Amino acid sequence: MKHAEEPHQLPTDGFSAWLARTRDGQKTKAGADVPCGDCRGCCTSAYFIHIGPDETAALARIPKALRFKAPGLTKGHVLLGYDDKGHCPLFKDNACSIYADRPQTCRDYDCRVFPATGFTVEADKPLIAGQAVRWKFGFTQSADKRDFAAVQAAGAFLRDHARDFPEGFLPAHPTQLAVLALKVYGVFLEPAVNEKGTACVEIRGETAAEKAKAVVAAFEAFRSGVE
Repeated sequence: MKHAEEPHQLPTDGFSAWLARTRDGQKTKAGADVPCGDCRGCCTSAYFIHIGPDETAALARIPKALRFKAPGLTKGHVLLGYDDKGHCPLFKDNACSIYADRPQTCRDYDCRVFPATGFTVEADKPLIAGQAVRWKFGFTQSADKRDFAAVQAAGAFLRDHARDFPEGFLPAHPTQLAVLALKVYGVFLEPAVNEKGTACVEIRGETAAEKAKAVVAAFEAFRSGVE
């Protein structure tokens, strides 16, 4: 007899398949396909939404009064803020009122990046934190555990070795750090087996500074599409 899934779990697909799709979506701007259900956490958790100057459809739908210059970015890059409830001002009747033309930031958002990489959702975003811990990846293929271990190792390295990276390379936002870990996980694909027989990845044979240089190179390769 097949048992029903525990109510707190949200089964999702195999880890490697999800990872490949997520990385491809980042490269092509296809966005993420997230089975959100009735969760609207990312629309109601006081996020600033970046909109690039080439996002003409989104910009046409967002009133100028709701946009302001994105600090540290060049002219044309703007942010969309939130209201006094922490809701996106375009969130109406429990839905995005410009969904077909929503910003790329919204299209890319996938809270599965948090359990995938080991990064923690900000303390002031409990709805997203509650949703993130419910995801249950599949580990049925041989590559699933290997890739998961590498992504976790990438996340741990970014957290623990910030001082080994060039100034300004690491983003400050946990979501962006998690996405960076997905982009550079290949640096950490050094399969090993621990004493319990569980697949793991270890950083071996290189200094932290050398590993950081490899991460930067992997990011540049991902961004340029030549990895």
